[in-house]
Amino acid sequence: MNTRRNFIRTVGASSALMLLPGTMLPFGYSGWDIPEEWVEAEISKGKIKGMRSAGVNIFKGIPYAGKVSGDRRFRKPGPLASWTGIRDTFELGPPAIQAPRRNEPAPSEDCLFLNVWTPANDDKKRPVMFYSHGGGFVIGSGGSAGQDGANLARNFDVVVVETNHRLGMLGFMYLDEIGGPDYAGSGNMGLLDITEGLKWVNENIHVFGGDPDNVMIFGESGGGAKTSCLYAMPDASPYFNKASIESGPGVRMLTKDMAARNTELVLKEFGLTKNTWKKLLEVPTDEILKVQAKIPFVPPFQEKKHTGGLTEPTVGGFGPVVDGTVLPNHPFDPTAPNISKDKPLMVGWNEDEYTFFAWERKDTEFATLDFWGLQTRLEPQFGADTSKVIETYKKARPEASPADIFVAVSSIVMMGLGSIEIAQRKAKQAGAPVFLYNFGYKSEKLIPGTDYPMGTPHAMDISFKFNNEQPPKDGEPDQPSFFGGGRPERFIASHNMAAYWTGFAKTGIPHATDLPHWPAYNLETRPTMRIDTKCKVIHNRFSQELAMWREIGRLP
Repeated sequence: MNTRRNFIRTVGASSALMLLPGTMLPFGYSGWDIPEEWVEAEISKGKIKGMRSAGVNIFKGIPYAGKVSGDRRFRKPGPLASWTGIRDTFELGPPAIQAPRRNEPAPSEDCLFLNVWTPANDDKKRPVMFYSHGGGFVIGSGGSAGQDGANLARNFDVVVVETNHRLGMLGFMYLDEIGGPDYAGSGNMGLLDITEGLKWVNENIHVFGGDPDNVMIFGESGGGAKTSCLYAMPDASPYFNKASIESGPGVRMLTKDMAARNTELVLKEFGLTKNTWKKLLEVPTDEILKVQAKIPFVPPFQEKKHTGGLTEPTVGGFGPVVDGTVLPNHPFDPTAPNISKDKPLMVGWNEDEYTFFAWERKDTEFATLDFWGLQTRLEPQFGADTSKVIETYKKARPEASPADIFVAVSSIVMMGLGSIEIAQRKAKQAGAPVFLYNFGYKSEKLIPGTDYPMGTPHAMDISFKFNNEQPPKDGEPDQPSFFGGGRPERFIASHNMAAYWTGFAKTGIPHATDLPHWPAYNLETRPTMRIDTKCKVIHNRFSQELAMWREIGRLP
C-alpha cells in the first residue's frame, strides 16, 4: 500500500509540549488549538508534523510552491525542494507583503504556504473546501481567525484548505508586454499561486482524508472575485468541481490596456521606463508597499453601463487581468464561462453590505440623512437617474428611512447586482445548476458614532459560514463576536449557513437536514434562499428594484 497514504504517527502531548519555548504558543493558535497530541503525515515533498486538537488534525504553514522573490519576482514560483526529517507545521506561514497582521508572522515576499484542517488523516474521502481569503487583491491571509477551518472540519466532516498567495503589485503587476516570455501571465500571478495550491491539493489531500476528486472552491469579497476568475481559468479547471462566490462578484476584470496603464503609473512612481523596468526586481518590499498605496483608485470603468461594485475593473490599483491566456475572458461577461459549464455554482451577498464600509470609513453622516440629503448623496453615482432610484425604493419599502434606502441601494450596487448577473448568466447557460442566496441575520451592534445597527454587513458571513459563531464552553461567558453581536440566535444562523455550504461541498447541491429545500435559480421564478435563524426561499426577490436597475442599464 502507498506509504504516504498510510504514514500517520501520533506523539503524546505531554512530551511534545516541552518543545515549545516557555509558555509561548505558535502563530495561528485559536481558542481550540490546544494540542492534545502531535500528528505526523508524509506528503509529496517530505514528512510534516501538525497537531490534533478537539477532534481535528491541524497543519499550518505547509509550503505548497517554491521561491517567488529575487529573480522569481513577478514570475511563476520556483520548484519546491523536498526536505529531510520532519517539518513542523503548527505555525502559520508568513502572509503576502502588506502591513503587519495581528497574531500572524511578519509578511514576506516568499509567502506560498497553506493550512489544512481535517477530522482525521485516514482513507476516508471527505469533500475538500478550498477557501481564498478576502481583502481585495492587496491584503489578507489564509490564517485569519474568523475563517479558522476547525469547526467546519469537526462539525461537518469535511477537509478545509486555505492558502497565502501573492497580492498587490507582486501578485498582479502586468509585465507581459515589456517583460518577454519569462513574465508571461505576470498580471495573474496571484491567481496562478492559488492554482498551485489546488494542484497541491490534487496531489496530497488524500493523505489528510480528503477526496481530490471532490473539491469546492469558495471565497468572500476579494476571495469571491478570485473564485470568479478561477472558475474561468483553464489552468485551474482540472482541480475543482464546484464553486461559491460570496459578496465578491467578479463579473469583469482589468483589460490589458487598463493593466498596462497601471504599469505605467508604477514605473513613473519609481522613476523607471519600459526599458529600465527590471530595476523593479531590486526594489525593497517596503518601497513597493509605499508606491502601491499611491496608485489611485478611481470609480468603476464606465465604457458601458456596468453594474459597478467593488470588484468591477478600475484604472488604478491591482487585480486580475484578462490577458487572453491565463484568464482568457472576463469571468462572467458576456456569458458564464463554458469551461465550467458542468460545475455547480453558488453566488450571493449580504443584505446590508454597506454598513461594513460605513464602519471602516467612519461614515456616520448616512445615518442622519433626510430624503433631500439622500438625493444629494446618491447623485454623484446615479446622476439623472437618482430620483428614479429613490422613488423606486420608497415605493418598494414604504417603511424604510432615508438611511435604510441608502444602505439598501449601496449594498445591492456593491455586491448584489453583480451576483444576480452571474446567476442569470449561469442559469441561461443551461449546464450545472446555480444557487442564489442572501445572508440576512441581523447583528444588533451599532455602527460607532450612530444609533444605526450593523445588520448584515460585508464580511460578517465569514465567521457564520465557517461555523465559528459558537456557544461558550461550559462555565465561560458568551463573548459577542466582532460583527455578529451577542444574541444567542447567531449560533443557529451560523449552523444553518455552514450546513448549506458543507452540503454543497459534498454533493453540488446546498442541502441540510431540517432546513428548507433550496431550488436552483432559474429565469422564470428566480428563487433566492434567504439565510437566517429560519431560512426561506423567496421567489423573484427585489422585483421592483431590479426592474428599475434593468431599466437604467445597471443590470442586464
